Amino acid sequence: MLLKFVLASFVLLSSIRDGSAGMTSSFVRTKWPSEDMPVDHEVFAIPKGYNAPQQVHITQGDYDGKAVIISWVTPDEAGPSHVQYGTSKSNLQTSKEGTVANYTFYNYKSGYIHHCLIEGLTHNTKYYYRIGSGDSARDFWFQTPPTIGPDTPYKFGIIGDLGQTFNSLSTLEHYLESGGQAVLYVGDLSYSDEHEFEDVGLRWDTWGRFAEKSAAYQPWFWNVGNHEVEFMPEVFCVALVENVREKYSSPLWYAVRRASAHIIVLSSYSAFVRYSPQYIWLKEELARVDREKTPWLFVIVHKPLYSSNVAHYMEGEAMRSVFESWFVQYKVDAVFAGHVHAYERSYRYSNIDYNITGGRRYPVPDTSAPIYVTIGDGGNLEGLASSYLDPQPEYSAFREASYGHATLEIKNRTHAVYNWYRNDDGKRVPADSLVLLNQYW
Repeated sequence: MLLKFVLASFVLLSSIRDGSAGMTSSFVRTKWPSEDMPVDHEVFAIPKGYNAPQQVHITQGDYDGKAVIISWVTPDEAGPSHVQYGTSKSNLQTSKEGTVANYTFYNYKSGYIHHCLIEGLTHNTKYYYRIGSGDSARDFWFQTPPTIGPDTPYKFGIIGDLGQTFNSLSTLEHYLESGGQAVLYVGDLSYSDEHEFEDVGLRWDTWGRFAEKSAAYQPWFWNVGNHEVEFMPEVFCVALVENVREKYSSPLWYAVRRASAHIIVLSSYSAFVRYSPQYIWLKEELARVDREKTPWLFVIVHKPLYSSNVAHYMEGEAMRSVFESWFVQYKVDAVFAGHVHAYERSYRYSNIDYNITGGRRYPVPDTSAPIYVTIGDGGNLEGLASSYLDPQPEYSAFREASYGHATLEIKNRTHAVYNWYRNDDGKRVPADSLVLLNQYW
C-alpha cells in the first residue's frame, strides 16, 4: 500500500504542467575545488605490468544488444589485439581479433588503441573477457541486455559533462551505487582541451583510466560535446573529436535498441538542417521506431533545446526549430542534454506553432511533447552555472545548480521512474523525482 501511495504521488506530481508550479531549488552548493585531480591520484593509476591494457571501455556493437565493442589502449607497443571471452570465468573458450591504431596531436602521441567487435552474443547473459597477455593480462565482465520487448525492465544511468575533478569522482562513485545497467552520456568527456599542448592528450589518458571502473563493465552510449572539438590557436590546429573517434569508436549520430527502449543520439556539432545527412538519417530512424516492441523513445543531444539557465542560453534553438515538431509527432518520451553545468527538468511543452503575427510566440503545454532534461552537472573543472532566468519560465519544472547524476528505471511499457541525485558534500541525495508515463501507451 505504501508503494502504491508513493507511486500515485509521483504520478500526480508528474502530471502538473502549470508553470507557476515550477521550482528553483534554494540549495547552495558547498564550494569544492573545481580543478582536475592531480595526475598521480590513485584513480588515474596505470595498471601494473609491461604494456598492460588500460582505459578499457565497452559499448553496444549492434542495433539490438547482441554485440559489444571492447576498446582499450596499450601504452608501449601494439601487442595482441584479441579478446578472449566466454560465459565461465575459468574457461574463456572463444577468441576474437580486433584492430589497432594510434594518432598524433601536436606533441602528443597516443598509445595503441584497440577495438574488438564481438557479435552473436546471447541476451541476458554474463560474459567474462580477458585482454592483454602474460602477467599483464586483465580480466573484466559485462552483462548483455534482456531480449527486446515492450515490458522488459531496465535501468539507465544518465551523466553529462563529467570531467576529472574531485566532484567528478563523487558523481561516478555515486552512480556506481545506483544499480544502473548502462550509461546514457550526454557529451563533454575529459575536458582535456582546458589544458595545453601535450597535456591535452595526457588528460584524455587519465580520464580513460578514471572512467574504466564503470565503462569496462557496462556500455556507455557516447555523445560528443563542444569540449571534444579541440582547438589550438598556437599551432592553428583544430581536431574535431579526434580523440573520441579514435578511442571511443562511435559515430557522431546513431541509434540503438536496448531492452524496451529505443535510443537516438544526435550531434549538436554536425549539420542538421534540411537535407543534411543527419537530418535525412533522423527522419528515416524515427519512421523505423516500433513502439510495440520498444515503447520507450529517448533522444540524447548535447546542447539543451529548452533551458532557462543564463549559461549557453538558447544555443540549442536552431536544432529545436528543425527537430522539435518530429519529437512531438513521434511522441518522444524524454530528451536528455548537457552543456549547461547545472540541472533542470521541464514540463511537457512545445513551441511548434510559432506565429509572431498571430500572438503565438511562447512555448505552450503539449501532452505529446517530451520532457527535456539538462544534466551537464557531472563535475568538470569549469564549475557550476548558477544563474537562471528570473522569473522562472512556465516550461521549467525544477532547476538547481548542483553536481549530480540521474537514473531512469523502466518498469514496464507504461511506467518508468526517474530520479536525479545531488552530490551533497560527498553524499548521494535524491533531489528530483517523478514517474514518467509513456507517451505511446
